[in-house]
Amino acid sequence: MTVKQRIRIRQTKTIHDEWASLKIISFDYLRRDGAWQSLQRENYNCGHGATILLYNVDRRTIILTRQFRMAAFTDGYEDLMVETPAGLLDDATPEERIRAETQEETGYRVGPITKVFEAYMSPGALTQKIYCFIGEYTPQDRIAKGGGLREEGEDIEVLEMDFDAAYAMIADGRIQDGKTIMLLQHAALHLFPAR
Repeated sequence: MTVKQRIRIRQTKTIHDEWASLKIISFDYLRRDGAWQSLQRENYNCGHGATILLYNVDRRTIILTRQFRMAAFTDGYEDLMVETPAGLLDDATPEERIRAETQEETGYRVGPITKVFEAYMSPGALTQKIYCFIGEYTPQDRIAKGGGLREEGEDIEVLEMDFDAAYAMIADGRIQDGKTIMLLQHAALHLFPAR
């Protein structure tokens, strides 16, 4: 039996639908023991996104960003969030969007990129899937200042960091962004062997 055969949606109620949408979905779920259970879940949809870890193996460096994030702030995180460059897909492919976002946010022109994985960031409540890429950079690839788009409220600081120093920021709590942690762990396993 497929998962689709185990779900009967009874009602979908839209609570909010502007930049993102919030819906309450009432449904019946066929449990493993054969009993149907009535449930209700909130479903938040802000669209799929893409992110990238720019890296330089020879210099053992990476490019990250630092910016204000209201959701983290209202949850008690009183610092700027350190992240990989990222953006919502809107009507673009993941590859198109990450190239544009990277140049807007960091000023770096992106060369060849590799998709390493896709991940739902919080599948219990969010429909958002993030397409995660890696790509090499050189200092010559920085063709603009970066910083994001003022009209979108972006005020982004560009960080070129030693990989080991950035990776240590996961353990001490200075990096708490999920997509960034996953890409840094990928890099630790596949790009930057331990010294």
